[in-house]
Amino acid sequence: MGVTTKRRAKTIEQFAIVVCMLLCLAANTLADAAPQPLVQVDVPPSFGPRPLEDQTRDAVVRDYLKCWKTMSQALQENNLSVLDSAFTGIAKEKLAGVISQQQKANLTTSYRDGSHHLRFVFYSPEGLSIQLLDDAEYDVEVSDRGKTQAMRHVKARYVAVLTPTEVSWKVRILQADAGVEDNVTAKR
Repeated sequence: MGVTTKRRAKTIEQFAIVVCMLLCLAANTLADAAPQPLVQVDVPPSFGPRPLEDQTRDAVVRDYLKCWKTMSQALQENNLSVLDSAFTGIAKEKLAGVISQQQKANLTTSYRDGSHHLRFVFYSPEGLSIQLLDDAEYDVEVSDRGKTQAMRHVKARYVAVLTPTEVSWKVRILQADAGVEDNVTAKR
């Protein structure tokens, strides 16, 4: 192989790397451009034995909202392993059960997050858990082998308990209040 051919091959290789990087950047930009839910956060001046630092508050809110995206992805793909990044304990077990049932019935569920009104309720003295109340609003679509079977607009209050891990907060408990208000539209 001559020097010119080697240079040409090297240039093509570098061009391919740049194109791949640009495609990855474009994919990330499109993913980030997805509609973001409206978020309101209320932190009472004193709500537990431990003060809540701004950095901790911001991390909890970020990771809690990430859990909704993670849950949506896991239920849409029926993929248990997706849950590992945002859930632990009872919340993870319950969602794994839902995914297992969906897989058996050939169903998938899609969530479109609308809004969250978060209220910090309790922060443990050791910093090992934070409890939130979330008045959430979202749309749910249930599909059978890609065909929409039902759509719901849901307004619900959730109680969430988050636990810190090495690098983030994970949802340990996510429990909907019994008074869920929703509108169901069935499709056939």
